[in-house]
Amino acid sequence: MGRLSGRGVGGRLGRQPARLVLPSTEAERSKQRAAIMPGRALYNTKRWKQLRLEVLRRDGFTCQQTGVRLTGKAPAPNSPVVDHIRPHRGDEALFFDPANLQSVSKAWHDSEKQRQEKAGWLSDGL
Repeated sequence: MGRLSGRGVGGRLGRQPARLVLPSTEAERSKQRAAIMPGRALYNTKRWKQLRLEVLRRDGFTCQQTGVRLTGKAPAPNSPVVDHIRPHRGDEALFFDPANLQSVSKAWHDSEKQRQEKAGWLSDGL
């Protein structure tokens, strides 16, 4: 046992690669998310970008949950996020359904909406 003192664990185990690799850029983060999340690529389509703008206009650039005007630029708390009321889970019909979309503030989406999803309050109907 005295031979290991000061050397740490090594020997037969060797160096193990890290299991969790954190992305260093936003592009890497998006690529990782796309690989593990169904339907993630839909957010990069022209159709989504047009629909997103239509929903923001329909809702008057106002958060439908808090009434805050959505005038900020990301990552500002009052920047606009178009939220899926019912999680789409990669279902294109649900993803592009205007009745399933609402304009919300980034602050509401990143706090209250995420809390609801983690608590399992939002049903995907399955």
